[in-house]
Amino acid sequence: MVAAAHQPSKRFNTPAHMPSDSTRLLIRIAPLTFAVLWSSGFIVAKYAVPDSGPFTFLSARFILAIAVLAVIALASAAPWPTSGREAAHSAVAGMLLHGGYLGGVWWAVGEGLPAGLAGVFSALQPLLTALLAAPLVGERVTRRQWLGIWAGFAGVLLVLAPRLVAVGQSSLATIAVPMLANLAGVVSLTLGTFYQKRFVAGTDLRTGTCLQYCGALAVVGPLALAAETLRFDPTWTALAALAWSVVMMSIAAIGLLLVMIRHGEVSRIAALIYLVPPITALMALALFGEQLTPVQSVGMAVAVLGVWLATRGD
Repeated sequence: MVAAAHQPSKRFNTPAHMPSDSTRLLIRIAPLTFAVLWSSGFIVAKYAVPDSGPFTFLSARFILAIAVLAVIALASAAPWPTSGREAAHSAVAGMLLHGGYLGGVWWAVGEGLPAGLAGVFSALQPLLTALLAAPLVGERVTRRQWLGIWAGFAGVLLVLAPRLVAVGQSSLATIAVPMLANLAGVVSLTLGTFYQKRFVAGTDLRTGTCLQYCGALAVVGPLALAAETLRFDPTWTALAALAWSVVMMSIAAIGLLLVMIRHGEVSRIAALIYLVPPITALMALALFGEQLTPVQSVGMAVAVLGVWLATRGD
């Protein structure tokens, strides 16, 4: 990929062109809403994994998302890409953003990767994004943003500290392959973010996202057929997890992410990932009674401070 010709915006919520009033409102509420919805994905996985193989569940999720988005696009007369090249760019972005990322992470968790290590790998994504922002899309990462990114990473480590301590050294060898799969997923998400910013900036979000999930299905569908028995037990928890994944994750959360990518700087957007472990910990406290330690509480505060530093305007 080459650097984009356009100049990046100076603020996270100030696009290079003037959006409508409704778009400006959406951009304003998008960061926290996205962080909350994205965090719920880890809770959903806890409910879904016992009743389905990871690739089978993701295939079902993408098929339903394609159907829902196609209906929305047709009902609203949304424009479809006018060339095969434009459609292919959306599909490739989906292969990276959804197929590669979710496929790697869900398979790793299904293979026994501890949640603490999965959280650390996810926390590497903002660092990787900041390193690649200048060469790939011409974005300058300021000293204050770097300070926020490193503070956010430190906060995440503190939040995940109890789970990291519980990972025995002897078990690391048995989860080496899942760790690599998780890391590959994080790299895929990072590259997908840049690809979306660079090549899919003008595609309608309704039809473009629909095509993205076609690309994602092309990744996880064959893996489900080759490596799994296509088991999906239609329990109430599995069905509820699937419904939430389609509506709130694949449509609402991803829609907000794509809006932020289109109107903001990818390095600032990536920093929102640091809010995921603290929010997930709070959700686990409410749903599963998992207690928070003082170290975790301090980590939450540090992570929030890091996100604030990394995303606030110059």
